[in-house]
Amino acid sequence: MAVVQINNVYKAYHDTEVEVKAINGVTLSFEKGDFAVVVGPSGSGKTTLLNLIGGLDQPTGGEILVAGHRLSELRPSELIDFRMEHVGFVFQSYNLIPVLTAAENVSFIMNLQKWPKEKRKVRTDELLSSVGLSDRHNSRPSQLSGGQQQRVAVARALATHPEFILADEPTANLDSKSAESLLDIMEKLNHEEQMTFIFSTHDIRVMKRAHRVITLEDGKVISDELSF
Repeated sequence: MAVVQINNVYKAYHDTEVEVKAINGVTLSFEKGDFAVVVGPSGSGKTTLLNLIGGLDQPTGGEILVAGHRLSELRPSELIDFRMEHVGFVFQSYNLIPVLTAAENVSFIMNLQKWPKEKRKVRTDELLSSVGLSDRHNSRPSQLSGGQQQRVAVARALATHPEFILADEPTANLDSKSAESLLDIMEKLNHEEQMTFIFSTHDIRVMKRAHRVITLEDGKVISDELSF
């Protein structure tokens, strides 16, 4: 069974009296272990598509199934629980909580889910080690470089063993070395743990690493190619 199944999905917005279809009849599926990128010009619908898959937005038409859940049938409170349990998010702007340490940021969702303290600590230690930050547990975001902050964000996204990771322009604010280091980590997680990654990006470095490249234009899929 596909991790994500998107069936004839539309997302329309209204600009004064004009309807704009940000997503226009998209049908896609993603399998466990995919390392896929969604590409296309600005305004093509990349971020909108990721927001729909992650339950951050609702489609105007069509249906999205994630890990067997039909997102349109979930109430708002159920969507919150669904996102915490099934989806990991990595954003362009890191979105770390400034007053919390790296370890506290990673364990934040585990706290919300009331994981036992020792279990949280073991998982946090494991994740910070996996992203090369085992010596930065007590550093706050302001004490970390952009690349280090994004690695903390990846560790946080992985914390509760999600079905997949949605990464929206994760390398956009990083220098070349930091971007390559981050992609090395994500590629390793994909290879060793079969973690599914779905990216939106303009970054050629991300595209070169992808196993699958989906191109959007005007909200439509114009190509979907394997790239091994």
